[in-house]
Amino acid sequence: ILLQVAFKMYLGVTASVSCSSAAGNEFSLILDKNPLVDFVEELPAERASLCYCNLLCGVIRGALEMVHLAAEVTFLQDRLKGDAVTEIGITFSRKAEDRKHKRN
Repeated sequence: ILLQVAFKMYLGVTASVSCSSAAGNEFSLILDKNPLVDFVEELPAERASLCYCNLLCGVIRGALEMVHLAAEVTFLQDRLKGDAVTEIGITFSRKAEDRKHKRN
């Protein structure tokens, strides 16, 4: 719920969370709209692989690192690329319990 409040407060979008692994170390954020769409113009054909939305992945990864959670954050689907939704995948490298035991 804190994540949903943060997205609404800082980006003005609603994010829903979808768990995608039984181990509980992977989940997806599905955004109701992409806040960067208003700032992106159509790219030339030779730059079509450029992904403006990786900015959001970097922000999420950086925020997780600030609370000592290593994660891989990638864009799975992007409305700017013609997908039906904007989806960000997050995979934690290690569980929070692993870090707790190392500290003791």
